[in-house]
Amino acid sequence: MQQTLYGRVAILSEHLLVALGANLPWQGQGPEDTIGAALERLSEAGFSDLRRSRLFRTPCFPPGAGPDYVNAAASAFWPGSAESALQTLHRIEAEFGRERAQRWGMRTLDLDLIAFGADVVPDPATHDAWATLSPEDQRRLAPDRLIVPHPRLAERAFVLVPLADVAPDWQHPLGKGTIADMLAALDPASLREIRPLHPSEGD
Repeated sequence: MQQTLYGRVAILSEHLLVALGANLPWQGQGPEDTIGAALERLSEAGFSDLRRSRLFRTPCFPPGAGPDYVNAAASAFWPGSAESALQTLHRIEAEFGRERAQRWGMRTLDLDLIAFGADVVPDPATHDAWATLSPEDQRRLAPDRLIVPHPRLAERAFVLVPLADVAPDWQHPLGKGTIADMLAALDPASLREIRPLHPSEGD
């Protein structure tokens, strides 16, 4: 948690992690440009001390469902609740043409609140219930409330690889280790699918 002074008022800001993804064009620009513009909007919307990952190209999930994604991650501080951070992310998604018509559908912009400090929202039991859903139920069901950390964070290479750029030492509050630990536990084959969009930036 970070304390920032504005005049005589101290505002407590919580460290959060955000995953970004896009695989459809928006207003004539491709996903790479959309991700870049969305990161600028995060700063403008009050996400401070923002750190951004490299951009990565990722096969669409589930496989064959559409064009490849451009993925990235950001680490920032937010002067409010997890719920207000999520509302702001949803508002920014809408500004970039996001429509929530289909679960895991293609999208112009996806902003996922992955973690909010060491908070577990709404509670560990609910988090565990969503984290242990069968693959079939994962495709069929969507939570009607905010759940953080993201229930399937530890399974998703396309989230963990960018997050390792900005917060490798973030510790999962339910004992799953750091971002780096979760990344190291993944099948190497899944990691080979996540490639830097600009290889000259280095691996």
